[in-house]
Amino acid sequence: MTSAQPEHAPSGSDVLSLQRGGPTVQRIMLGTRLRRLRESLNITRDTAASAIRASDAKLCRMELGRVGFKERDVADLLTLYGLHEPDVRQDFLDSVRRANEPGWWRDYGDVFPNWFEQHLGLEEATSLIRTYEVQFIPGLLQTAAYAEAVVRLGRPVDMPDSVRRRVELRMIRQELLTRPDGPKLWFVVDEAALRRPLGGAAVMREQLRHLIEAAAHPNITVQVLPFEVGGHAAAGGPITVMRFPVPDLPDVVYLEQLTSALYLDKQEEVDHYLAVMDRLSLVASPGPESVAFLEKLLKDM
Repeated sequence: MTSAQPEHAPSGSDVLSLQRGGPTVQRIMLGTRLRRLRESLNITRDTAASAIRASDAKLCRMELGRVGFKERDVADLLTLYGLHEPDVRQDFLDSVRRANEPGWWRDYGDVFPNWFEQHLGLEEATSLIRTYEVQFIPGLLQTAAYAEAVVRLGRPVDMPDSVRRRVELRMIRQELLTRPDGPKLWFVVDEAALRRPLGGAAVMREQLRHLIEAAAHPNITVQVLPFEVGGHAAAGGPITVMRFPVPDLPDVVYLEQLTSALYLDKQEEVDHYLAVMDRLSLVASPGPESVAFLEKLLKDM
C-alpha cells in the first residue's frame, strides 16, 4: 500500500482558531482528516471500522467529530492508511489529546443539556455568527437581568443557584463580543422580541440601551425586522449560522428547539439558510435606522 501524504499544516491563524474552539472543533477537524485519508486510499468505512474493532456507525460518528477518540484507535487507523512517519503520527495523536480535553464550559455542565455543548465549542471558533431571533433578544446580546427573566420563563422551578449559573454561563459567552480576535456578529431581531416586556419595564429599558451600545461596536451589526415587513422567509423560528476561518470546517446552521437542537452542515441545507438570512437582512431596517428605532422605542417606554 502506498503511504499517504501528510496533509498541509494549518496556518498560525488557523491553529489559534482551533485552540479557541476547544475539543469540539478539534474532534471535527481530526475526524475530517481521518475521513479524507481513508477516502483518498479508497478504503471502505467497513474495512476501517474492522481495523479498530468498531461498528460502521461508530466510525461514522468519529469521522463527523461527534464522539471522543482513543489513541489506540487513531494509531490503528494511521497504520491501516499507511502513515508510518513518526512526526506525522505524533501530530495526529496530539490532536487526540486536544480533542479529549474538557472545554471551559464543562464547569457548567450541570446547567446546560448535552446537545448544547457542541454549540458552545463551535461558537468559540467562529469568524462570523449570523443570527435571527423572533421571540427573545439573542443570547449574546442579553443583559444579565434579561437573561435571568428568559431562564426563569423556561425553567420556572429551577433553584436560585441553578438560575444564577445559567445566567453566568451566558455572560461568559458574551466575551466573544469584545475579544480582539473575536468574530463578526450580525443580528437580525424581530420587533416582537423588542416589544415583549420580559422582566418588566426597567429590565427592558436596560436591555434596549445595551442593544444600542452593542450596535456601536465595529464588529457587531444589529438590524430590526419591523412588523410592517409582514411575512418573511424565516417564519419558522430562530436561526444561527456559524462560519469558521479554517477551510476544513464547513458553515454550520444551528436550529434550537425546546428539548434538542439541529446542527446542519450539508452544503445544500446551509445554502438554503444563508439565502434566508440574506433575504432577512435585505428586508430588515439598515443598521442606522435600526438604532433609531431602538432609541425611539426606549424613549416611548
